[in-house]
Amino acid sequence: MRRAALHAFRSARRVPVWRVAGRKPRAVSFSSSNPLALRPSSAGKHPSFIPATLHSSMHLRNFSLAVISTVVASGAWYAYQGGSSQSAAVAGLNRTISTSTTAYAEDPSESTRRALLVDNDQFYTATINGEEPLRKQTDDSDRRLLEMLTPEQATQKLRKNEESYLVNRGKGVVRYDVVQVPSNSPIEDDHAEKIVEVPSTVATAKEGEANSDWMFWGVFDGHSGWTTSAKLRNVLISYVARELNTTYKAAAADPSLLTPSPAAIDAAIKQGFTRLDNDIVHNSVEKVLKSNSRRVAAETLAPALSGSCALLAFYDSQSKDLKVACAGDSRAVLGRRGPNGKWSATALSEDQTGGTPSEMQRLRAEHPGEPNVVRNGRILGQLEPSRSFGDAFYKWSKETQDKIKRQFFGRTPHPLLKTPPYVTAEPVITTTKVEPSRGDFLVMATDGLWEMLSNEEVVGLVGQWIEQQQAGNVGGNKTWLKSWFGFESKQLPVETSQEAGTEGQRRPIRQQQYDISGAADRFTVEDNNAATHLVRNAMGGKDKDMVCALLTLPSPYSRRYRDDVTVEVIFFGESPDTRTVEINKEASAFEENSKAKL
Repeated sequence: MRRAALHAFRSARRVPVWRVAGRKPRAVSFSSSNPLALRPSSAGKHPSFIPATLHSSMHLRNFSLAVISTVVASGAWYAYQGGSSQSAAVAGLNRTISTSTTAYAEDPSESTRRALLVDNDQFYTATINGEEPLRKQTDDSDRRLLEMLTPEQATQKLRKNEESYLVNRGKGVVRYDVVQVPSNSPIEDDHAEKIVEVPSTVATAKEGEANSDWMFWGVFDGHSGWTTSAKLRNVLISYVARELNTTYKAAAADPSLLTPSPAAIDAAIKQGFTRLDNDIVHNSVEKVLKSNSRRVAAETLAPALSGSCALLAFYDSQSKDLKVACAGDSRAVLGRRGPNGKWSATALSEDQTGGTPSEMQRLRAEHPGEPNVVRNGRILGQLEPSRSFGDAFYKWSKETQDKIKRQFFGRTPHPLLKTPPYVTAEPVITTTKVEPSRGDFLVMATDGLWEMLSNEEVVGLVGQWIEQQQAGNVGGNKTWLKSWFGFESKQLPVETSQEAGTEGQRRPIRQQQYDISGAADRFTVEDNNAATHLVRNAMGGKDKDMVCALLTLPSPYSRRYRDDVTVEVIFFGESPDTRTVEINKEASAFEENSKAKL
């Protein structure tokens, strides 16, 4: 802190001063014990830009860069040293004020840029004059910029990882869009997509067709690291497809069946999930103990020590059945347009956490006599998802954990650990009959999106995006859209949810954090990629300052305001059958030589 103040003082002669801007995002405070626990801001909705302790020291209209640089340095320092007291930062500010008395005039010819200040768990926007960006020096290998992104830079960051594919296979899917926006570094989310061409010897195809398609889409929300979600990206679809192949083959060989029952398909998907988790959590231990090598332990146990939720959609082009398998708190929502032109939002999964009533009931029944199996909405008071891959510390026995810690590395078993496993990777599966002719679409996303938008807002936003695509206001290739919608463009409002209860769906808590109203006029349409469109509006929409501020915040401090976000939007419809899947370049950030995946 003292070094930051000294550096700011020494550089005061070289760089002009800051000037406080009039625009201030609404501030939110957090409790120090839990970065995501909301509590009312003591400063109110619009706190003063300069901390109250500094008011008596500000006698000059123009104040030196040393003072303001130290404000920023203290904010950045607090962001990375979140457990330190605020009084030390304030003391550092006062010391700098007392030693720096020279005011520097602004040069009106110099350029003005936006910047983001983070201080006392609040962030503000301001203007900075001059060409030198504001920096946080750590060491030779790392440098943090606090200069606020411009709207153009924010758009580049939103679109950096977007993908879009046009599916020309005549099997009921016309397009799917994907985007990821990280908050953690590296991002702990992951995703996977695969289309499997299935011969009629495995699954009965339509008359006159030699094969059908199995289509998979998955989003994986990692926690405590990225290794588990990366493992799921690589192999989960293969595990599930292998089990489905066995099940469909057995049914095809039976003249009385030809196709497996819905229950048999569900069982195959569950078997794929649980077999993979068993390999990650238990078979890995056997391999490590047999090798007696710390190097092997480090490589093999990584996916077991971290964790990941999994949301997998499976679409059978023959039956038009869409199955959504959920293990964790990611969510899938179906959008369907009714005869009145309005869209309805139907949740195809339930958020599975320690705070979900159905999960609490299940856990208490499985672990009688353990009142703390769920505490404060978390498993054993710590882990929020009640179903996930990995998370071995909630699945290994105490003896296994002691052995791993003694021979290799690990942590002390939880003091409440009695009858593991407390967490399972077995998914809950829903089945929905898709109607491609009605233009159904599916939105799958990690909880980073659902913390910001409700189900109805997400479906309404995709409907709004479709309307703008039809009107030609966004640009791009409309061939897929013409084959999907043949009727005139109308208003696309979303139906109010008619579901009796929403206890399995958590509310978008970030709207309270950002003090955002539910008014639809805050939304905008600027992107060719439907998934990117959702993320932009989740982070502020028309409020470009909010979008820029949220995307400027560096990791790990950004995690207090937004999570990693992964979104997939799948559009069902009738497309020409050219047996191809091609990259939609107008909505993708691929390099020129990239090829579509099949």
